[in-house]
Amino acid sequence: MKRAATIFSTMLAACLALSLSASAHSPQQAPHQSWSPGDLKLESGEVIRDFSISYVTHGKLNDKKSNAILMVTAISGNHHRIDFMIGPGKALDTDKYFIVCTDAIGNGLTSSPSNSKAQPRMQFPKFTIRDMVASQHRLMKEKLGIDHVVAVIGPSMGGMQVLQWGVSQPDYMDALVAMVPLAKTPAWTVLVLESSRKAIMLDPAWKDGNYDAPPEKGIRLWRDILNFLSARTPDMYVAQFKNGMDILPWLEQQETSLLKAFDANDWIYQTWAYERHDLGTTPGFNGDTDKALGSIKARTLVLTGTKDLLNPEFEPLEAGKKIAGAKMVTISPGTVTGHAAAGGAIPADVEFINKETATFLDIVTDGGKKLN
Repeated sequence: MKRAATIFSTMLAACLALSLSASAHSPQQAPHQSWSPGDLKLESGEVIRDFSISYVTHGKLNDKKSNAILMVTAISGNHHRIDFMIGPGKALDTDKYFIVCTDAIGNGLTSSPSNSKAQPRMQFPKFTIRDMVASQHRLMKEKLGIDHVVAVIGPSMGGMQVLQWGVSQPDYMDALVAMVPLAKTPAWTVLVLESSRKAIMLDPAWKDGNYDAPPEKGIRLWRDILNFLSARTPDMYVAQFKNGMDILPWLEQQETSLLKAFDANDWIYQTWAYERHDLGTTPGFNGDTDKALGSIKARTLVLTGTKDLLNPEFEPLEAGKKIAGAKMVTISPGTVTGHAAAGGAIPADVEFINKETATFLDIVTDGGKKLN
């Protein structure tokens, strides 16, 4: 039981880490970089003025620029989101690969409602997952001069971006690694996101987005919905709490722990992008999601979490059938860690993901020969 409690506490830390901002960055880690190409035109026709994209890099780009991997992050997460996979001996081995870790539009580091001076708060234009991908493509091509990557990898909303990369830029990468992704957001996930958004927007302290201090009541309820209902599974609480009522004081403590490490408007905007996502609405596919999935050329690894209550596993499992040659893998079969399986805190899941991804990339690169 003590071991189970330890696992749950570290898993919780991973869930909460999804909401951490730049304050999570330490001097020992790769330095923040940013690129400001000017205004960014969105697919809606609107423009993010004075756009800036944040990123960090790990490892060294070789002379042929043939060893790059692009990492894209989860909702409310940042470039640290899959640090558990980056470093010597890990799946994204920095002795072998050059990893570019990007921050998505609306995460508080790249241009967002919380940091835009030209379009602050609710004046910020709505954006899509495809807009995130377009901004990342410009960074890679125009700023870094990288015309092709070994792989694009990411979890959750990052996994959604990964699949969008495969559709929008099918020749840009050799491989895709999508962890707990969605190809088209199902009704259940829309319901979860709408509930989390209402929790914030119905709090009078939100003030139509013009709050002076975090809308605390709304954020507490948001955390309950996202971190403790949809990012975990009922099975996980059975081992953690013998007496069901013991969860209440624990819940209040966890709600309080990171109240200020989160911007409500940033979350609202990213959920709008998340819930409207559909690969089929990519130009040229006329709303046909299956056709869009079938257009993916890259070798694809899809990792799913058992009993995922945020991105239900049935959706990516069905989507994977439409991608030619896709490898579908359940993270740590026999466990029930749900969406948190890709959170990076449960040791068994971390080991499993690193092993599967490293093996997959080794096959894609022919044991590293294709990098030379």
